[in-house]
Amino acid sequence: MSENKKPSGLKFSPWWISGAVIFMLILLNIFNSNTSLDPAVISSAKLTQLINNGQIDKVIIFNKTHAEAYLTAVAMKDKANKKVTKDPLFGGVNKGPHYTTEIADAQNFEKELAKAVQENKLKDYDFKVKDDWSGLIFQILPFVVIIGIWLYLMRRMSGGAGGGGGQIFNIGKSRAKLFDEKSEVKTTFKDVAGLEGAKEEVQEIVEFLKNPEKYTVLGGKIPKGALLVGPPGTGKTLLAKAVAGEAKVPFFSLSGSDFVEMFVGVGASRVRDLFKQAKEKSPSIIFIDEIDAVGRARGKNNMSGGNDERENTLNQLLTEMDGFGTNTHVIVIAATNRADVLDKALMRAGRFDRQIYVDLPDIRERKEIFEVHLTPLKKVEGLDTDFLAKQTPGFSGADIANVCNEAALIAARNNKTAVDKQDFLDAVDRIVGGLEKKNKIVTPSEKRAIAVHEAGHATVSWMLEHAAPLIKVTIVPRGQSLGAAWYLPEERLIVRPNQMLDEMCATMGGRAAEKVIFDTISTGALSDLEKVTKQARAMVTIYGLNEKLGNVTYYDSSGQGEYNFNKPYSEETAITIDKEISLLIEGQYLRAIEILNENKDKLLQLADILIEKEVIFKDDLESIFGVRPFQKDIDERKEFSE
Repeated sequence: MSENKKPSGLKFSPWWISGAVIFMLILLNIFNSNTSLDPAVISSAKLTQLINNGQIDKVIIFNKTHAEAYLTAVAMKDKANKKVTKDPLFGGVNKGPHYTTEIADAQNFEKELAKAVQENKLKDYDFKVKDDWSGLIFQILPFVVIIGIWLYLMRRMSGGAGGGGGQIFNIGKSRAKLFDEKSEVKTTFKDVAGLEGAKEEVQEIVEFLKNPEKYTVLGGKIPKGALLVGPPGTGKTLLAKAVAGEAKVPFFSLSGSDFVEMFVGVGASRVRDLFKQAKEKSPSIIFIDEIDAVGRARGKNNMSGGNDERENTLNQLLTEMDGFGTNTHVIVIAATNRADVLDKALMRAGRFDRQIYVDLPDIRERKEIFEVHLTPLKKVEGLDTDFLAKQTPGFSGADIANVCNEAALIAARNNKTAVDKQDFLDAVDRIVGGLEKKNKIVTPSEKRAIAVHEAGHATVSWMLEHAAPLIKVTIVPRGQSLGAAWYLPEERLIVRPNQMLDEMCATMGGRAAEKVIFDTISTGALSDLEKVTKQARAMVTIYGLNEKLGNVTYYDSSGQGEYNFNKPYSEETAITIDKEISLLIEGQYLRAIEILNENKDKLLQLADILIEKEVIFKDDLESIFGVRPFQKDIDERKEFSE
């Protein structure tokens, strides 16, 4: 088996040509410019005088228009000729020619030279024809260099913008990257953990392209498009890469922003060229990532003109998707996390026949994702992936990949030979809470206030049935927070009002503890207030969980409400909404104060232990409060609360 050899030699660069041309230009400038190396210009009478004085050795006449004269050895030593005999460039002796003059009458000048030769005043003279190519090149070369560099830059710019061919006229060509049998696409459905429903649907599309007769024999038609919708990081683009690896058909991949260009009509031209290429290579797949960049609903921005470039591009996309027949075997797959802003015409059946929702993974799918990302890591034996999946509720596939990478970095930082369980827990802490800042200066009074605040969260959540079970409390600054309480929230599909109220009460436990112990409050509850305000507003305006307003929601799932300047309710209703939100929050705040007053001694005891240890766990809480009355079979942790 031969070893891979490193390529030898230097890599050619087009800039070498420019460098060589500039170097030649400098040389020509040195040897052809009007410097003191050139012969000194004198009159014909002066030259005749020098000849008669015997100071000229020979004369050469060029084109019968001018003559160049060479001094004799004796004349070169004369001080009068010092300026023309010295070479200022290299410090030596100028061997000539030394003088030059224009000739008015070549015939008479030749007679004078012949007479001087007969009288031994001149050694020799000669006639030559001179072609001044160097001067011509020197005049033309700068323009050639400038034009060459300009053409090179234009080719590079147009090649990046228009693709294929690199000419400025190809700016309207498609920028899609083609994956076919010649391209190595190693991602397959085996590399996509979880997403069973989504994989099943896109796998059926792949099977249709591979074996269309299986479906068409029953009268079925090929679906024209599939739209992948879901939160960021859930694996939409990865799923498309797996389709490219499995399909074994030409796969055109590009982003929605690739259609956008400053030139009018370029986006529509690229759409036409993309579908033209796809039809020529059918059966094929087109994948458009972040389609909301070009597929937003039309006519929502009243400030734009009637000839909106983005709308023209979308119109062309709609025409192409509805224009090619069902027998062309071209399928469009698109991905977005903003399906609510897409144009309705784009979403209708016949364009995107299938909408596949790619949701955040559940605990079983998180385990599968961990197993995929743990494969390249050097980890300890017997690492419990079930435990890791339980520690990461609400994490997307991208988040889990980040956890695995962060755990490997933490293990390397601690000089470990393998990644262990604690490294993963530290990685989750690092990602959720931020970097630990043990060197942050905190005064004793501030430290006690932080400890009381976090102990308040722990106490209230421990006493409430539906609050998320608390696992760890710390007063070590992390990220932008001064302290943190870590929870393991229950993964619920539906949430009831009493569950939301218990969570709000536990969130207000920090500020309530400050009020109970110090009889004053601080700014440390900012994130808590933000959280409970969002929860209360959702209960009142979205989920219809308020008795005063009743079963009414002001939520607009289409996303069109964000373009309206008017609220979907009257001013009287707005006042009622504000009052009900305030009543909800203040009610849970008073409830938290009541719970803390009943357990004030235990609250202070927990705060003292927290000041001493800085980090306490579930066992410390059980030693103070006893076993939690509502204990569930949950291993440990995780949500971040300030």
